[in-house]
Amino acid sequence: MQHEIQDERYSVADEAIYDAFFLILKEKDLEKITVSDVIKKAGIVRSTFYNHYENIPALVAAVEDKTINDIFSLMETFHPKNDNDICKSFFMAVCDYTMNNPFLANLLRSPRGDKFFEKVLTMFHRFVADVTQNAAPARHSKEELSYIVASSIGSTLGILHKWTKDDFAVSSEAVADILTQSFISGMLPFMS
Repeated sequence: MQHEIQDERYSVADEAIYDAFFLILKEKDLEKITVSDVIKKAGIVRSTFYNHYENIPALVAAVEDKTINDIFSLMETFHPKNDNDICKSFFMAVCDYTMNNPFLANLLRSPRGDKFFEKVLTMFHRFVADVTQNAAPARHSKEELSYIVASSIGSTLGILHKWTKDDFAVSSEAVADILTQSFISGMLPFMS
């Protein structure tokens, strides 16, 4: 029982740290965030922060990994069919996640290449390899399909980049519609 309480406390503190980091990120540039900022916003003591993370770069690395895992969890739930509603629902989830994750939104807004995008691209490459490896033989080769999947991922990132750069000026529903139409007319025909 004591172990369960400690695990729960650890998780609660970790979520408080993430939430505080995201809130601060809406107010401050990433490079200017300090441990003091995080512990004040999270309502924790310094030692609690250091029980979880060595420093801010370690926290950023953990946030990167969590963001990547969240993205891939979303991707794994997507089973494309020629159904506008299923596609739109998936892309609405992607848009909502992007809007609610200021770390991701700031990275998408920025044209800089950094280790986060290197991690993401490496994981996307693995995802594309898995998708094409498990794809049923169709009129296109696995290599052609891998390029189409890569193109779809690139266009999705491009649309999300523009949307975040424009400060979400267009509704998430409108962006989800664009992503859905792009997927249904661009990628889906190659998969069937």
